[in-house]
Amino acid sequence: MTTDIRAEATAVLATVGEVVVGRDRTLRLALAAVLAGGHVLFEDVPGLGKTLMARSLAQALGLEFRRIQCTPDLQPADITGSFVYDPTERDFDFRQGPVFTGLLLADEINRTPPKTQAALLEAMQERQVTVEGRTFSLPRPFHVLATANPIEYEGTYPLPEAQLDRFLLRLDVGYPPAEEEVEVLRRRIARQREETVLAPVIDATRLAELQATLERVDVDEDVLRYCVDLAAATRAHRAVEVGASPRGSQALLLVARALAVLDGREYVLPEDVKDCAVSALAHRLTMRAETWTSGVTGIQVVTELLDQVPGPASAPVTTRP
Repeated sequence: MTTDIRAEATAVLATVGEVVVGRDRTLRLALAAVLAGGHVLFEDVPGLGKTLMARSLAQALGLEFRRIQCTPDLQPADITGSFVYDPTERDFDFRQGPVFTGLLLADEINRTPPKTQAALLEAMQERQVTVEGRTFSLPRPFHVLATANPIEYEGTYPLPEAQLDRFLLRLDVGYPPAEEEVEVLRRRIARQREETVLAPVIDATRLAELQATLERVDVDEDVLRYCVDLAAATRAHRAVEVGASPRGSQALLLVARALAVLDGREYVLPEDVKDCAVSALAHRLTMRAETWTSGVTGIQVVTELLDQVPGPASAPVTTRP
């Protein structure tokens, strides 16, 4: 079963790789988060292909895709939908908002006010929205891929810790090497158009089946304790005011199981936990004021802890696809 999933996941990544150049590790972690049933926050400067990655993943996974361009005047009803009076029926009908989709891209989520950001909280955690006292279930699978710009703070609203905690992973994209950037230009010339369209590799029903399969991946007791030890170590670190909650250790477990399946294994290795630790934990840390002003980041803390917290012995990691 895991061999079949690995083959399908490899095909998804290969299809996305037709238009997204040189982002293998980022795409692999993003796909692992989706397989684990979670949401992803891409945080980096504009123009690095974050939107393209989200749209391409949606197309390859066969999910309905909708995009919200977050702005300071965006209202909660613009996301969830609202009741509209129907004069023919003399009643109010609920008009679904863009959140009723398979994969929702919240572009520049930190540009919209906290009240509107909070409109996504229930959707991300409970897979439902409540409007005027009535609850509406969202399609399954449902995933949010959000982007945030970390360099411009004027006119932005930093995501509160409760919102950040709902993202299974936070991923940095980074500037591409020169050769990869040249390849981006080559493909744009060969394509002869700006937009990209990918054929779906699987569909929403198959994705749900793959997600259910992850629940059967075996996790050794020592690996469970390693996830807990890493999360607990963030709470005791001298630079951290508030460390990762139990949701952080659960994020390590969920993504590690997905990474194991992507490698064709039915069991988790400590290296799977290490592979996703920075992306799963760093954004859940609240730094002390004195360390934050000195430039110490959550990424540096988690990287340091990976060297300090002992993990269980394991077999060598298999070759990544």
